[in-house]
Amino acid sequence: MFQEKITMYGAAWCPDCRRTKEFLEQNQIDFEYINVDVSPEASAVVEEINNGKRIIPTLIIAGRPYTNPQNHQLAKITGVNKQGKIIVFGADWCPDCRRAKRFLQDNQINFQFVDVDTTPQAAGFVMNINNGKRIIPTILINDTAYTNPSNAVLTEVLALDKAADERIYDVVIVGGGAAGLTTAIYAQRDKFDTLLLEKRNLGGNAFITKKIENYPGFKEISGPELMDKMAEQALTLGTKIETGVDVTSIEKSDDFFKIYTGTNTYKGKSVVIATGSTYRTLGVEGENELIGSGVHFCATCDGAFYRDKEVIVIGGGNSALEEGMFLAGFCKKVSIVHRSERFSATETYIEKLAAFSNIDVYLNHAVTAFHANTKGIFQSATIKNNQTGSTMTLSADGVFIFVGLQPNTRPYESLLNLSQSKHILTKGLNKTNVDGIFAAGDVRFGAIAQVAAATGEGVVASYGVREYLTR
Repeated sequence: MFQEKITMYGAAWCPDCRRTKEFLEQNQIDFEYINVDVSPEASAVVEEINNGKRIIPTLIIAGRPYTNPQNHQLAKITGVNKQGKIIVFGADWCPDCRRAKRFLQDNQINFQFVDVDTTPQAAGFVMNINNGKRIIPTILINDTAYTNPSNAVLTEVLALDKAADERIYDVVIVGGGAAGLTTAIYAQRDKFDTLLLEKRNLGGNAFITKKIENYPGFKEISGPELMDKMAEQALTLGTKIETGVDVTSIEKSDDFFKIYTGTNTYKGKSVVIATGSTYRTLGVEGENELIGSGVHFCATCDGAFYRDKEVIVIGGGNSALEEGMFLAGFCKKVSIVHRSERFSATETYIEKLAAFSNIDVYLNHAVTAFHANTKGIFQSATIKNNQTGSTMTLSADGVFIFVGLQPNTRPYESLLNLSQSKHILTKGLNKTNVDGIFAAGDVRFGAIAQVAAATGEGVVASYGVREYLTR
């Protein structure tokens, strides 16, 4: 299985060296031991690391030096727990990696984090585990691999004791994007006891946006940075936040609501649904089979796998052009395919597109099928000229789909009134047809899919909550 290189510099007479060696050996962690007493070169390395001091043991783990770490520090660095050794393969830009890491940290579980972007060996290891698919996070627990496990799965595998939350919160917010976080900030400022439940990681679709240029107060800011600021503010004000929690249904019970999840049941006097939306699929031949094997919906998340390679972007709106230009910054070639004669994106994005020499555009073309190679990885798409009816094969290493969004309302279809497009129908102060339940953000019918608009939605919903609770 995977093992990053560990080098330990020590000496036979050193008590802490003996302690460290015993810890590594007892936990079956491979390491290279170098005696500084018999190796002048090793002694020089130790002195260079420690500013001229000869401090042992000195360890180098995954390229980083550690001077005389105590056993609890070693356990944290190497991922050793009573449940066994845990390694998380992921990347800083990956939303589910952040969710899994936060869950482990919240439960005081040690883990070794290996960045697949900076460790080629790890990237190959992940692909080998997942039959050629680049899926992160992939988590090793005692050498058993779990591909993007939910928090519920991790709870079960690690035998964590999750006590039931019996509090009745003033407001339970479902969804941790811009709308949900803003609602939490305003609710806490009104001194309402607030719980926010998020299925994945905080930030929603805004988190996976590389660059935001139209949020008031910032000429330019990255999605993760902006969302982290909102989350920090909500937490500072006292919001309780739980990530990796998938709400399955909501039920009215007397004068409060029960919010059911896969692992727990929460109670709230009011509820705000801010579950946002997810990317639509094309519904063409080969698409479902290749999702994760060359077919993607987030350039910020998966684009790094295609550095110096060729990719296809499908769509003609702001997201398609923005992500296409982002990919063009490090991909060899980007082909943008759009079914209409003109892009639907704003002129600002269309004008920027002309500056990229490595972007080809196929307007008035529709994708009819995706094709895989012998290893089951995407290799080409068939596109049809809508004007002539002729078809052609467009080869690439990967494809990114941006053809609109669909609201995440499935758990509420039998509870709330929805539009034909499955958005939640609301009236004044974002009230739904169920007294005490509100909706905010992209999930609401009539909402504008912009971060600035989503924050306004959160403000409106918080005022609805205030009116309801005081009434």
